[in-house]
Amino acid sequence: MNDSATTIHSPPITLFTLGFSGKSAKEFFDKLKSSGVRVVVDIRLNNASQLAGFTKKRDLEYFLRAISDINYVHEPDLAPTKEILDDYKKKRIDWNEYENRYQRLLQERQPAKGLKPEDFDRACLLCSEPTPEHCHRRLAAEYLRAQWGNVTIVHL
Repeated sequence: MNDSATTIHSPPITLFTLGFSGKSAKEFFDKLKSSGVRVVVDIRLNNASQLAGFTKKRDLEYFLRAISDINYVHEPDLAPTKEILDDYKKKRIDWNEYENRYQRLLQERQPAKGLKPEDFDRACLLCSEPTPEHCHRRLAAEYLRAQWGNVTIVHL
């Protein structure tokens, strides 16, 4: 993939984000379906946890397809590392440091180089946080917009 070509020539992309915490299954799936999401891109580090309920990887993949005809993919290169996540959850670092470390991680990994912008049109970045303000899904969406250009971000 040629980076300059994707930035200059990429068609408009609408990229959604959504966290599942605090949402019922009905609310979660209704939001995705009514927004016209065509693929959920799971960017969680731990997508098989018992705490995830209806959003455990295998269950979520099934429910998305059966309820809403939405595809599912897991993109671990957009997830934070265990160290960054643990440091933030255990209050060893504040949000500003989390954000800085996560952004450096994205610069090191360069996941946008291996992804196709067109695959992300009407995609929804998924994580657990209820709102995007202090969540890596917002940072990941902003990173992709900076790499590809012409990306509209909609937080559901």
